[in-house]
Amino acid sequence: MPEYFILKTIHIMSATVLFGTGMGSAYYLLRAHLSNDIQTIALTAKHVVAADWLFTTTSGIIQPITGIWIALLMGWPLTQKWLLISFGLYFLAGACWLPVVWIQYRLRDLAQQAIADETPLPPLYYRYMRIWFWLGWPAFISLVIVFFLMVFKPV
Repeated sequence: MPEYFILKTIHIMSATVLFGTGMGSAYYLLRAHLSNDIQTIALTAKHVVAADWLFTTTSGIIQPITGIWIALLMGWPLTQKWLLISFGLYFLAGACWLPVVWIQYRLRDLAQQAIADETPLPPLYYRYMRIWFWLGWPAFISLVIVFFLMVFKPV
């Protein structure tokens, strides 16, 4: 069953990249925001946007492909409760992530504009930052539960 072990390795590695990049991006963007240094915010947001495209997007695509492939290979019905819950939570995390990516672009652009205009960050920046922060929680909690379900596969 070498195919299973290869797929499982890819699945675990991509889950690690997905979760790790998300945590790292959230940590660094929040720390940049708390610094109140517009240069730091602009540069960090630029790198977070790049990391999302390079790592989060690719692993986010790989996850369902390898996960469904593994389930089919193992003969697990895709209608098993733990799989259905995992799919739903993964969808919820993705539904939170899509606006977060857009917001990160806006945070980056607003910080860059403030630098160019030599003005403070506008109120819209702080509004977007609050939305970004609160969207991160359901995505984070969802993925933690998905990890649990993937490891324990409760009946």
